[in-house]
Amino acid sequence: MLIDFFFELHDGKVPVSIREFLDLLGALEKRTVYADMEQFYYLSRTVLVKDEKHFDKFDRAFKKYFDGLEVMDDMFESMIPDEWLRKEIEKTLSKEEYEKLQQMGDLDKLMEEFKKRLEEQKKRHQGGNKMIGTGGTSPFGAYGQNPAGFRMAGPGRTGKAVKVWEKRQYRNLDDSVELGVRNIKMALRRLRKFTREGMPDQLDIDDTITSTARNAGYLDIKMVPERRNGVKVLLFFDVGGSMDPYVRTCEELFSATRAEFKHMEYFYFHNFIYEGVWKDNNRRWTERTDTLDILRTYSSDYRVIFVGDATMSPYEISSVGGSVEHWNEESGETWMRRVKEHFDKVIWLNPEPENTWEFTTSVSWTQKLVEDKMYPLTLKGLEESMRYLSR
Repeated sequence: MLIDFFFELHDGKVPVSIREFLDLLGALEKRTVYADMEQFYYLSRTVLVKDEKHFDKFDRAFKKYFDGLEVMDDMFESMIPDEWLRKEIEKTLSKEEYEKLQQMGDLDKLMEEFKKRLEEQKKRHQGGNKMIGTGGTSPFGAYGQNPAGFRMAGPGRTGKAVKVWEKRQYRNLDDSVELGVRNIKMALRRLRKFTREGMPDQLDIDDTITSTARNAGYLDIKMVPERRNGVKVLLFFDVGGSMDPYVRTCEELFSATRAEFKHMEYFYFHNFIYEGVWKDNNRRWTERTDTLDILRTYSSDYRVIFVGDATMSPYEISSVGGSVEHWNEESGETWMRRVKEHFDKVIWLNPEPENTWEFTTSVSWTQKLVEDKMYPLTLKGLEESMRYLSR
């Protein structure tokens, strides 16, 4: 029973042993959980995973093995039958048809229309252009082609959804990752201002020799505090969605930054900065840090580095309620301006190729908000950005 699941976990690099797997089978035999996929998920994760840093690997292996059994957030299970979410129609639109769909209107109109169609809809729809369904041109559903709509489930394809109604689990960055490119550390070392801090625990050879000579040859040992990089850094990592392909690069940067800077704090966000950020992606809805608290806690001489592709709906930057995950009372632009006003130097590192930035409205907008201090997440970009921050 579940032997293939065990092998799937091993293939997914989850360090699970035979002993833990037998414990899971024992719990199932005693019917600790029964006929409930969600309860089985939490039971198996509790029994099999010894360290929460492996939660994301477990989630991916679990989804791969049990994919198709549950695909909806509980909030919508009572409203929309899950069979509607099956991908049954793929449709390619002409350029003229695509341009017509862009005339749908702003975010408020989409919200009003969405609520109206939920009340009207009584049956399954697929391939249509109005009701909530799959594979069509309606602004509401999944696997469709509308450029300004709500994605109800399934993976994103064009990155242009205004809202995403889907439970999302993001992973924490692992700071123990071995750097694939040692030059990342070398580039970060351009941002160095050494000071001596802490207890005097290092031998000062020059001062010891001088003091001994002045003391008629009697040994007079002099100690000094360790010499450290005194630069203070705040890192904000965009996580999830379109940033998934860049997890490895971000982990390398994260690992290098922790090694180079003693005064370094990090936080996560999704797509753009709003009223709250978080330290742990597994608890991002329950343990959040107010952005205002960050502005009050960290002095203006902290160097602020945002890491993200800045690829999103423009509403997420400009509009109240524009976030794809929650209702933000103030726009992302407002919060970015507050960050810029408080900290002396703010930059944005973008993993997307620089020659593609001009083709995405949200990237250009973000670049303007950080006063053109957006740099590609390449060795050259890191060197240029560190040179700017060190001035």
